[in-house]
Amino acid sequence: MTAMRFFSFPVLLLSFAVAGTAPAAAWAQQPDKVSVDPSSGGAFTTQAQRVDKLFGELKREGDPDKAKGIANQIRREWQDSGSATINFLIQQSDKAVEENRNAAALDFLDEAIRLRPDYAEGWNRRATLHFKMGNYRKSMSDINQVLRLEPRHFGALAGMAGIMTQTGRDELALKAWERFLLVYPTERQAQKALGELAEKLTGQRT
Repeated sequence: MTAMRFFSFPVLLLSFAVAGTAPAAAWAQQPDKVSVDPSSGGAFTTQAQRVDKLFGELKREGDPDKAKGIANQIRREWQDSGSATINFLIQQSDKAVEENRNAAALDFLDEAIRLRPDYAEGWNRRATLHFKMGNYRKSMSDINQVLRLEPRHFGALAGMAGIMTQTGRDELALKAWERFLLVYPTERQAQKALGELAEKLTGQRT
């Protein structure tokens, strides 16, 4: 099904290698990762600044394939919480999902969210898992948290559209896809989903 496939975003369900992961007992949180942006004349940039820059590029890019590359860069930025412990918990949840150990995956994600409630990707991962398990209400609750922290989170917006479609709320699904395309205008599946919903709703009104 298009909506569910879109929400799953295969990249979100992959295990991500985390360099130098700390033991599970080490709860120390690291500061926002800082790096040098070559295009800024050697100035240091934070993760938030890099993500803002990438979203600007994503909105302007007219080539769908190049835009997909930018979207993947944004996803990679989102994967790094800035904490080795949180990254480790997310990695373990991914592994549990791959092994169909959903209860264990939820435990890892619950702990990640408890430790870093301001980390949007923790909420998004749990929303994705709840969606997979058919827990739409819990998934929607987590999606709302993601969008509170990062209103441009296209994965969460696609998840919202998927839930609204699954529960027969097509007009709300249409609005979710419209929000998605404001952020990521060239995504073909989103364009297709929006067009199909618009056509369906137009047919219902005539």
